[in-house]
Amino acid sequence: MVERDKDVYQQFRQLHDEVHKTVVGNDDVIQCIVIGIFAGGHVLLESVPGMGKTVLSKTIADTMDMDFKRVQCTSDLTATDIMGKIRLDEVKKEKVLDKGPIFTNLLLVDEINRAQPITQSALLEAMAEQTVTLAGTSFQLPKPFTVLATQNPVEQMGTYPLPEAQKDRFLFQVDIKYPSMEEEILIVKSKKIDAKINKIFNPPEILIIREEIKTNVTISDTLLEYALKIVEGTRIRREVATGASPRASIAFSQASKTKAFLEGRNYVSVEDIRSLAFPILRHRIILNPDSRDFGVTTDDVISKVLDHIEVPVE
Repeated sequence: MVERDKDVYQQFRQLHDEVHKTVVGNDDVIQCIVIGIFAGGHVLLESVPGMGKTVLSKTIADTMDMDFKRVQCTSDLTATDIMGKIRLDEVKKEKVLDKGPIFTNLLLVDEINRAQPITQSALLEAMAEQTVTLAGTSFQLPKPFTVLATQNPVEQMGTYPLPEAQKDRFLFQVDIKYPSMEEEILIVKSKKIDAKINKIFNPPEILIIREEIKTNVTISDTLLEYALKIVEGTRIRREVATGASPRASIAFSQASKTKAFLEGRNYVSVEDIRSLAFPILRHRIILNPDSRDFGVTTDDVISKVLDHIEVPVE
C-alpha cells in the first residue's frame, strides 16, 4: 500500500499548479486528461497544430512520474512502428521482444487520423485490453496505460477518419480552443519551458486511487438515471443518424465518480454529469447529412438534449 500523508484533494490542486508551470490556461483540458488517467480511460484531443498539446501531455506525465512516449502519425507508419516486433536473438538462440513506444504509461499519438486505418486499428486491443499481441503471444502493457491522441479538425487532406469503433474507445473528446488575448500574451512572454516539475503522484498511487474511487464514491440511482436519459436523448434527436452507445453510459459513471473524487467528494453531483456530457458524447454522435450541411454540430445536439431533460433535485 502506498501511504499518502497529504489530503488527496490538495495533491490534485498541487498537480494543477505544477502543470501551469509550463502551460497557460486550458484548465478544462487539464481536468479532462487527469480524469481520464484516474478513470482508466483514453482521451482524444482535437485542435489545430501549435496549441501546445505535446508540452501539456509531457508535463502531466511528469507530475505523475509516468513514462511518456510520443508517436508522430504519418501515412507510412506501420503497426510494428508502434507495437514493436519479435526477433530471433542470434546469440541466445531465442525469441526476444523489441518493444515499441506503446510500452509506456502515457502514449501521445499525434495526428492519429494521418495513420492508415490498419495502423489505427492496431491500437484497439491495447486501448481495450491493455495488452499487445505479437506473433501469437500477448504482452501486458505497463500499468497505468493511457492513450492521448490528437487530430486536426480542419486539415483533411491525406487523413483517414477514425473508425467509429475506435472513437468509442476514447472516454473523452476534448476540443482545445484558441487562447484568449490575455493568455496568448502570457504564452508569447512565457519563460516557463524549462520550469522544474515536481512529482505529485506516481504509477502505484494512480492504481490505488482508481480502486478507492470504485469503492468509496457513489452515484445515486436518480443521477444514474439522469445520465442514461441524456445518452438516450442523443439517439432520438432528428439531427442524429446514430446516437451514443452504452459505452457512453459507462463513461458517465466512471468519469463522474472520478471528477467527484478529484474535487474532494465521495458522491456525484448533477453538475458533474452536466459538465462531462460534452466530452463524453461529442465523438459518439453521428449526425445525419442534412444536419451537417446546415452547420449543426454534435455540441449543438448535446446542448438541446440537456435543455430538454428535467434536471433532478439533489
